[in-house]
Amino acid sequence: MSFRLRVLGLVMLVAVSATAATLWLVLRQASRQIDESGAAAASLDQVAAALSDYGRRHGTWERVRDLVVRLGAQTGQRIHLVADSGWVLVDTDREARPDEAVRELGTVVGYVNPRPTLDLAGLDADPAETAAKELYRYRTGVRFAACLTRNGVEPTQLPDRFGIPQYDMTAAASTNPKLARNCSELAVQSEQANRADLAELSAACPDTAPGDPRDYCLAEAFNARIAEVAPEPARVILGVGTEGDRALVVGPLLAAAGGVAAVAIIATTLLSHRVLRPIGILTAASQRLGRGDLTSRVPVRGNDEIATLARSFNRMADSLQRGEERQRRLVADVAHELRTPLANLRGYLEALSDGVIDPDPELFASLHEEAVLQQRIVDDLQDLALAEAGSLAYHRATVDLAELLETCRTAHRAGADAAGVTLTLAAEPVTVHADPDRLRQVVGNLLTNAFRATARGGQVALTLHREGDSALIRVADSGSGITPEALPYVFDRFWRADSARGRKTGGSGLGLAIVRQIVTDHGGVIRVSSEVGAGTTFTITLPIPRS
Repeated sequence: MSFRLRVLGLVMLVAVSATAATLWLVLRQASRQIDESGAAAASLDQVAAALSDYGRRHGTWERVRDLVVRLGAQTGQRIHLVADSGWVLVDTDREARPDEAVRELGTVVGYVNPRPTLDLAGLDADPAETAAKELYRYRTGVRFAACLTRNGVEPTQLPDRFGIPQYDMTAAASTNPKLARNCSELAVQSEQANRADLAELSAACPDTAPGDPRDYCLAEAFNARIAEVAPEPARVILGVGTEGDRALVVGPLLAAAGGVAAVAIIATTLLSHRVLRPIGILTAASQRLGRGDLTSRVPVRGNDEIATLARSFNRMADSLQRGEERQRRLVADVAHELRTPLANLRGYLEALSDGVIDPDPELFASLHEEAVLQQRIVDDLQDLALAEAGSLAYHRATVDLAELLETCRTAHRAGADAAGVTLTLAAEPVTVHADPDRLRQVVGNLLTNAFRATARGGQVALTLHREGDSALIRVADSGSGITPEALPYVFDRFWRADSARGRKTGGSGLGLAIVRQIVTDHGGVIRVSSEVGAGTTFTITLPIPRS
């Protein structure tokens, strides 16, 4: 697997683990809050009904604390009861934890209105008169019930009449006669001074339109006149907010974070081991290579980027080793090529110096020819070294290859005649962008080799034609040919088709290596095909520039 994919997989694993842990915590917390909200909502009706019944029966919110605490224990909810005026009546958190910080309020809110609503629908009697009587009865009863509640006695409520609660004063008298008498007298005395009679209600709601409109007006007037004695409406809030739940998720949050961190650490350790171990091997191999050990290689496993790097290192080491071997062979070849002629020159010079042989023009001509051959080897080596280093100078221009080959044929006609070989040319007009001098050097080397390989009476054919976007130059001879085993080494330094040939008949052995380098520098390719006894053909392919 690709190293990039491994890293991507690790990142995705950590990301998915973190996302899954976060999602789990969110779902867990949301589920808890939903459960709590659902439980609070389910408990709201029970709590609101109980509180509304308490307010209607007692006529006051006094002593409601015991009921709220009991309801909180039954429902398992925090109950916060606050009057419309803003006065907090009871809060179970404050009651249960007076010395601790109060938790945030919940979100489940209900409304408790213990005040009755007058219902005069279907009444045959005068609505205003009935409303006045009920108003007096309710105000008196509420004051009586509140007085009993304040003194710890439970009031008794009778069935509603016209939607207005009624209170039994005789039941309290049987339990605590003195308290019942005092509360009754106090309620009557307080109400006598503020009694709302028939005239007041009639004036508030004149009988201009019989039916529901006046009944509604009387109900509104009734509600306004009981406000000063009836218990105040209140809001009840159940549950606690998120602020109080934060401590509950710290444990799971830490556990999830630890799990994600463990996954990341384990995955990173495995991945780093997979990466660092081969990198360490590569580092050790490169250090050995730097110390001159060109046989140093690294094992290759897999197909990821690390394996690609290992293969590249091995190819580099192979290339360096081959270069070193080529350099050693070159030095050995140069020493071999120069040792014999230099030894001959030294021997003749020492013989001349000792008087062993007599100097004559023929001897001096032979020595001069030997020196020229050595100079040619040195010049060819210099050209090849410059070409392989990319430092060989090229002066490119637009070249008519047909004209250039004609010039080469003319220049080498004498050599062909001397070798007894027929040189022919067949060319079509083709233009390339190249160095004409270097191309003449290439063609000249090929023709010279062809003359050497062709017996007297043979032929050497020089042809040129265009093939697509390329120009093809062929030098074909009818010589002895090259064996298939030797064909791959044709362009090697100091290689000769016939190892028995001397330097006079076989050249320096560098010509074809120089030819290949010059053709390559021109963006071309040179190929060779040969058949033993039938001849050899060299084909040069050069790119033709687009006009």
